[in-house]
Amino acid sequence: QVQLVESGGGLVQAGGSLRLSCAASGRTFSGYAMGWFRQAPGKEREFVATISGSGAIRRHTNSVEGRFTISRDNAKSTMYLQMNNLKPEDTAVYYCAAGSGPDTRPSVYDYWGQGTQVTVSS
Repeated sequence: QVQLVESGGGLVQAGGSLRLSCAASGRTFSGYAMGWFRQAPGKEREFVATISGSGAIRRHTNSVEGRFTISRDNAKSTMYLQMNNLKPEDTAVYYCAAGSGPDTRPSVYDYWGQGTQVTVSS
């Protein structure tokens, strides 16, 4: 079992920055690929970014490429999402997830956090 807790969400103006954190407890953190997903009201959950267990493989969805950066610190069992130049369309609940491989599909991930709200005002 892996427990995941997100933090760092909030209200920010367009162009601002936030850093989300996902703290993990339970089984060996480095053994899991991790991902960030988001869900806006009335929309399906969508992929944001993923990172392999070692951190060597990273992928971001096109809409956040160059603005968001996924990273992890295995010594602290924590994953991060640095979000810069935020836009109103980034407003959503952001979820972290742990799974067997870096992947864009939610179904690949076995464990999920409770989510943290990010709201970007124009």
